Amino acid sequence: MIEGKLVSLRGVEKEDIEALMNWRNKESFRRNFREHRELTTRDQLSWIESLDKTKHINYMFSIIDQEGRLIGACGLLYINWIARFADFSFYIGDSDEYCKGERSEEACELLINYGFNILNLNKIWMELYEFDTDKISHFTSKFGFVQDGILRENCYHNGRYYDSHIYSLLRRDFRS
Repeated sequence: MIEGKLVSLRGVEKEDIEALMNWRNKESFRRNFREHRELTTRDQLSWIESLDKTKHINYMFSIIDQEGRLIGACGLLYINWIARFADFSFYIGDSDEYCKGERSEEACELLINYGFNILNLNKIWMELYEFDTDKISHFTSKFGFVQDGILRENCYHNGRYYDSHIYSLLRRDFRS
């Protein structure tokens, strides 16, 4: 377990999947994820089983509050061990915070620190849709993520195409 003052990160357990599925299926959240379909229990069970099969490249965590309650999920995914980078995944689901607030900030800090100082990654990157302004603002202002590029009209939502923005943080730029 990776422990902080407000939250801790632990491996995803089967008992987490119903809450994670319900949060991921909230329209206000789902529009920000690559998976646009509503998830089923079967989808979630397949996902947790795939984590076991790909644990050498996918480090997924449940975010737990001080009382031991599940509040969200985060991970370093598709790790490239040669180039030393990972795709960053994150959300707080137990409220409408999504990525705001002290719990969110600490959970991100814990995961980024784990990626750079335990896994020895050089870069952590993420794809964010242009309308996900809360997350863009959070990661650029709080952690110093920098925009690497734009994938034009890479997302389709509610009858319109949107750009995907690629943001990254290098180990040397991380404020630990």
